[in-house]
Amino acid sequence: MSGFSAEWLALREPADVAARSVAVTTAVLSSLAGRSPLRVVDLGCGTGSNVRFLSSHLATRPDWRLVDHDEALLSVARAAFGRDTETRVADLRVLDPSLVEARDLVTASALLDLVSESWLQLFVAACRRVGAAVLVALNYDGRMECQPHDEDDEFVRELVNRHQRTDKGFGPALGPDSGGRAADLLRAAGYDVVSATSDWVMDGTQAQLQRELVAGWAGAAIELAPADASRIHRWQERRVANIAAGASRIIVGHTDVGATLQTTPWSRIANR
Repeated sequence: MSGFSAEWLALREPADVAARSVAVTTAVLSSLAGRSPLRVVDLGCGTGSNVRFLSSHLATRPDWRLVDHDEALLSVARAAFGRDTETRVADLRVLDPSLVEARDLVTASALLDLVSESWLQLFVAACRRVGAAVLVALNYDGRMECQPHDEDDEFVRELVNRHQRTDKGFGPALGPDSGGRAADLLRAAGYDVVSATSDWVMDGTQAQLQRELVAGWAGAAIELAPADASRIHRWQERRVANIAAGASRIIVGHTDVGATLQTTPWSRIANR
């Protein structure tokens, strides 16, 4: 399974928070009103970014179950949320259905684009079996928009999206298809589903995040097209120069998906 450092998670958290669809979050949480305590499991929780975001939209503290494969990241989460918070170290490459047992809400952030079709099918079946609502956020959807435009932006984007579909430890990854497939499978399982875009929008105030992102894209592109390494490095240099000049704006497309088994007036909820 791909690993993420605490430093990277901290760097991206402000962009994640700004991107999240409040409409989707509110719709799912509203459908669970009255559950006391609300029992939530966060899969692939990292240091707790998703917990912090959801906590800001809840009046009372839920009964959290935080799951990650990295004990070091879980230790950071325990320090932040209290040692009485349930945490579990688990290899999420093989989904253990017991992780979602006795939960009202199953949530994950920036996870589904790493997983395979078969993993996602098992995930939806496990949630359906226990009757849990679902909130899966920040699913990369394949869109990358860079300003000012560069002639090689599309070349790199296509390589990155191909790389997104390679095996990240779960089998062939869904990558840009993850949000759409999650919505389709949840509907097929009998859920009412709502979704909305949750794009990262980065300007000159997020130069470090932009540099890290461009470096990651270049590295992924070179893995798939080593013969074009010089071309990709030149693209990276031009993009970094724009960032240094304060002239760069980057949008990364994501989708948030929410689902509940209760009758919910989704049509009243304006997706943003």
